[in-house]
Amino acid sequence: MAHLTFTRLFVVSLLCFFTQPIPAQQSIDLGSAHFAAEAQLNDSKLLLHGAGIRQRFGFKVYAAGLYTASKFNSIDALLADPRAKRLQLIFYREVEGNELGSLFIRGIQNNAPANEEMSKIIQGASQMGDAMGVFFSGGKKLLPGDVLHIDYAPNVGTTITHNGKPIGSLIREPRFFAALLRIWLGPDPADAQLKQALMGIAPPVEAAPRSKSRS
Repeated sequence: MAHLTFTRLFVVSLLCFFTQPIPAQQSIDLGSAHFAAEAQLNDSKLLLHGAGIRQRFGFKVYAAGLYTASKFNSIDALLADPRAKRLQLIFYREVEGNELGSLFIRGIQNNAPANEEMSKIIQGASQMGDAMGVFFSGGKKLLPGDVLHIDYAPNVGTTITHNGKPIGSLIREPRFFAALLRIWLGPDPADAQLKQALMGIAPPVEAAPRSKSRS
């Protein structure tokens, strides 16, 4: 009887350990880039999942913050979650808008799963690339302090805004946002340390560039 009681207590303890809520992320300041602990997207309250700095060739390019409806230990679970999400980019230096759009498309292609139906994803990527090309036509650049929001709303789609102004139209393909997030969270991420920071499992330190970084 004592053995059964001990076993029952042990199982209950394990269940409590694995189901306890993950502590909410606090707000994060990365130099001039501030990420609030919470964000509101339509009717959805989002939590800061993690944030970090993207570097290329030793220079800080932007800070990235990921907002989700709850915290995740698994990238696959995060990408599969159907609820609202936001990726926020805050820029430290000038970046050509057209160049960034091209890097996004390349990053999507490099991180697409083998079983992904790429025709619909490519259609969304092409729509995004064309929209960024028009929005940043004539050599327009993203400037220090500029903010990009890439938002996903369930049963609606993906929208991209620059300093609050829409870039292009709604991208309705439901799997496009996950394909876009894989630029930073996929097997060939823009930066391995930034990937860890966005998942909230590494401090938001300045990440070292990788030779195969895409954006």
